[in-house]
Amino acid sequence: MTVRDTITEKLTAAFAPTALEVIDESHHHQGHGGWREGGETHFRVKLVSAAFAGKSRVDRHRMVNQTLDAELKGRVHALAMETKAPGE
Repeated sequence: MTVRDTITEKLTAAFAPTALEVIDESHHHQGHGGWREGGETHFRVKLVSAAFAGKSRVDRHRMVNQTLDAELKGRVHALAMETKAPGE
């Protein structure tokens, strides 16, 4: 399973999103810090979930970081997030 697939699976299980996009942006960072041969080091997540309703942006990011803790401690060097509640 790819890192992208693992991220997608974990976020789906944790947040039951109404919209989810996981984008591997590693190719934009080739030669920079944290980049590794084969990519799968830099990701952008666009996530819409009712779980974010009433939560601050910081709280939302903490929720995602906690869900992806193993990946962030492992292969993933950078994770950009766009987190929204439905209707935002």
